[in-house]
Amino acid sequence: MKHLTTIIFASVLMLSSCKTEFKHLEQVDGKRIAVDNSIEEDSEIAEFIAPYKEHLNETLDSPLSYNPSFLSKSDGDLNTAIGNLMADALMEQVNPVFEKNTGNSIDMVLLNHGGIRAEIPVGNVNTRTAYQIMPFENEVVIAELKGEKMLEMMDYLSKAKTAHPVSGIRIIADGSYMIKNVTINEQQILKDSTYFVATSDYLVGGGDNMKFFADPVSIHSSEYKIRNVMIDYFSKTDTIRSVIDDRYIRQ
Repeated sequence: MKHLTTIIFASVLMLSSCKTEFKHLEQVDGKRIAVDNSIEEDSEIAEFIAPYKEHLNETLDSPLSYNPSFLSKSDGDLNTAIGNLMADALMEQVNPVFEKNTGNSIDMVLLNHGGIRAEIPVGNVNTRTAYQIMPFENEVVIAELKGEKMLEMMDYLSKAKTAHPVSGIRIIADGSYMIKNVTINEQQILKDSTYFVATSDYLVGGGDNMKFFADPVSIHSSEYKIRNVMIDYFSKTDTIRSVIDDRYIRQ
């Protein structure tokens, strides 16, 4: 009997020790901590990451190309040298892949003026330059649009009065920014035709109020980030020769 009592007591003690205690969250407090120079550096962590930081900086700052003139998105009326650079680089880098995969060609490129986030000074151009002008993770997509959607795009550009980067198209507007002539591959836009427009996933989703991208005939992902387009273009270009030209002007 003594042994039985001992076993029962031990069992009760074990069950009691295994009992789950449920805790309920009653309050959460938080405060904003600024991550800036006011935070004292942890010397141990700084020493640990130093070689990685040095390697990263070497990669970012290695010269890829040379830019002989200052490029800014504010240096033109309806087209700028830096905008032309980005749109032409996208056409040159993406179109061969698109042709190979689909058998079709990109008709034009449209990006947004606000997407150019930095100037390019005179001097060496490197990977850091690409990150500065395009810090976002946006990818290139190709939207197949009907002719009527292309005309909506022209109406948008007339009202925007902004140097949105374009390539593969020639647009002539009057003094009031009303577009009076448009050609793609030296042909007028036809309502019954479709056109392949390379742009960013941000714009095709309606960014910058570009609603004409809604309901495309087809949409193709390139899985190619715009920033990587620029890095690859810089890597194969010894000297940047981009200028303001007559692709989108007022007369």
